[in-house]
Amino acid sequence: MGDPGLLILFYYVFVRKKNNKSGVVSIQVISKVNGKSKLVKTIGSSSRADEIALLFEKGKQFISNLEGQFQIDFSNEKSIVKSVFNQITSHIEVGTQLLLEPIFEQIGFHKLKDDIFKNLVFSRLIYPSSKLKTSDYINRYKNIDLPVQQIYRYLDKLHTSQKELIQQISYEHTRKILNNEISVVFYDVTTIYFEIDDEDDLRKTGFSKEGKHQNPQIVLGLLVSRDGYPLAYEIFEGNKFEGHTMLPVLEAFKLKYSLERLIIIADSGLLSRSNIEELQTKNYEFILGARIKNETNTIKEKILALRLKNGQSALIKKGNLNLIITYSDNRAKKDSHNREKGLRKLEKQIRIGHLTKSNINNRGYNKYLKMDGEIKVTIDKSKLKEDQAWDGLKGYITNTNLSKDEIIENYQHLWQIEKAFRISKTDLKIRPIYHRLQRRIEAHICISFVAYKMYKEIERLLKSFKSEISPEKAIEIAKTIYQIQSTTVDNQTIKHILLLTNEQKELASLFNFEFG
Repeated sequence: MGDPGLLILFYYVFVRKKNNKSGVVSIQVISKVNGKSKLVKTIGSSSRADEIALLFEKGKQFISNLEGQFQIDFSNEKSIVKSVFNQITSHIEVGTQLLLEPIFEQIGFHKLKDDIFKNLVFSRLIYPSSKLKTSDYINRYKNIDLPVQQIYRYLDKLHTSQKELIQQISYEHTRKILNNEISVVFYDVTTIYFEIDDEDDLRKTGFSKEGKHQNPQIVLGLLVSRDGYPLAYEIFEGNKFEGHTMLPVLEAFKLKYSLERLIIIADSGLLSRSNIEELQTKNYEFILGARIKNETNTIKEKILALRLKNGQSALIKKGNLNLIITYSDNRAKKDSHNREKGLRKLEKQIRIGHLTKSNINNRGYNKYLKMDGEIKVTIDKSKLKEDQAWDGLKGYITNTNLSKDEIIENYQHLWQIEKAFRISKTDLKIRPIYHRLQRRIEAHICISFVAYKMYKEIERLLKSFKSEISPEKAIEIAKTIYQIQSTTVDNQTIKHILLLTNEQKELASLFNFEFG
């Protein structure tokens, strides 16, 4: 976030001699702004050369006496340019406002009628940081006084009053852009850690998807539509089993919007017997990633007997459910590569004596370890060979009547929710969270939810424009667009937005920036 560089406003005052047909010369003081001339004062008229010269000097004296003006050497171009710079009273970054404000309103978030909320959402997109740094950014680059304590008080208000309205607005907008068709939803969870040591009722240590097992965390459940538009979210205690989070979010969402039919798509981490039974009991349709290596021996024998080739799939009946099995050469290569990488790590740990009896478990590639005698840990080659037979295979468990191809195609959209978490954690920097109070934690997540919705709308619009610019790039370009302000000789305020590069001009054209 730096200054915009060279700021240029073509603004200066000069004396003009205007001749008419009778030979009379009129001496006028003219101001010129952005190439347009404006009459400031007529000094006088004469046909005599000596009087014309005197009137011309009076015009120059008039200019020098104007309040706020500087003496200009009209014979010196550098002096004129320097005087132009002296008239600039302020400059401010406006590109992000021009980009984000219309999108914010189009989605409907302006219904909250709250500038603090808007500024916090915009800051999460433009300059995601702590609330203290956010306060400093808003003051420095937006000329808005928003002390950090005022932000904290606002977070308390947001927690109690706005979450439901915000999700309602997001849902209605998503339904509109998807032509009122929200029958397939995607659910997943992630973990978000805190830079603290102590636990409380919400922040607890648990299995961390970010590898921060020593840090207290929360579990965030997110529901999105096709193409990754956010629909609903909920936060849970950090030690909550992710499989127990799905039904509460689904039930609340389905009830709130009176939805009769929902097809739920989720990965294998949410697959459990109790989840499947409850989904069926409550008449949900679902497509879940299957843990095919954990199936019964009978099912596993059927899977391996399929001998599928690249791109082929097959259906295996499993009671009243269908198990779809697919095979991919690329997936097989990836499985093999990951296993070899894991084995090299295990072998290194064995060589340096870092593996003991306590490491013999089924976590990750530790399943390949075994004990020789009482003290020696080695790699079990037979388990390694058994695992190779599953390379390239993937399964999906479902109760829908969709075809195999439809099931596979729908599940493949699950990457959208993985992208949502990645954007939230990297571009929007939702983690780590520094708040201590639960209500402020929830407000922080709420702001991040809205920022992600905004991000997705920028992405959708850019795609509709057939632009190759990414949302991240659009925001970066917008951050370089500044407005300068100057005062004319008659005390009028002139504002001018600088579009100095082709990127800035392209962005302004794509989003039809309004220059008021």
